Amino acid sequence: MTKQPYRKHIFFYHKQDETINEQLERLKDVAVNNDFTVVDEAKKANIIVSIGGDGAFLQTVRKTGFRQDCLYVGIALQHEIELYCDFNLENFSELLYAVQHEEEIEVRRFPLIDVSINGVASSKCLNEISVRSPIVKTIVMDIYIDDLHFETFRGDGLVVATPTGSTGYNKSTMGAIIDPKLPCFQVTELASLNNNKYRTLGSSFILSSEKKLHLEIEQGGNDFPVISFDNEAFPIRNVKEVTVGLSNQVVKTVKLKNNTYWDRVKRMFL
Repeated sequence: MTKQPYRKHIFFYHKQDETINEQLERLKDVAVNNDFTVVDEAKKANIIVSIGGDGAFLQTVRKTGFRQDCLYVGIALQHEIELYCDFNLENFSELLYAVQHEEEIEVRRFPLIDVSINGVASSKCLNEISVRSPIVKTIVMDIYIDDLHFETFRGDGLVVATPTGSTGYNKSTMGAIIDPKLPCFQVTELASLNNNKYRTLGSSFILSSEKKLHLEIEQGGNDFPVISFDNEAFPIRNVKEVTVGLSNQVVKTVKLKNNTYWDRVKRMFL
């Protein structure tokens, strides 16, 4: 099969590290020898390659603006078990071959969530958003599903995860693992306090793509919560409300046909 012309410009995203820089030169040579062009800006690329594992992949997608017109590829530094990385530095040639021979790959489409704070669009997330108290004090939030007041939460905070984000922070707080082909997102509590005044569901719950989650944060010490988008935390002042919904956009990644999401979950946790 002939090579697709729109898949020839590669940008490498990585942290500045002497070892990675040395290996990167080899990767660039391999790419050029396979008739690809290595570009120096992400906006010029139609293949964006992240080097460094899942954390680096999340950074790459965020820093390059959740591009809809390109493929993202994750490369692990070692033979590590990663959810976003099908490749490692030693099988980079296999990646290029797969891109050139489309029968060898599938394009995986990972759902995103949209987040707005105080009514203003703030960010997208590939993994999760978490809202937590910044002080040694519980945070109180009224939780709405669309226009329905669902519960009043009091505790350390909440995690709202995409299906792919369900294996990270969400799983560590006893949330469920979700198949990424399901268009939904999950809400999981962080150390909820249940008594006669405050009563929560006490388990995670899953919302469809048609639903909106709305959080109204009680002021009085917690109007300055720590809000994390994927693996970056942002202290934002005077946060009164947070709204989360499933985005109509996705992140497209290269996937080997013999390496499904559930294959990875099994290798990682079982």
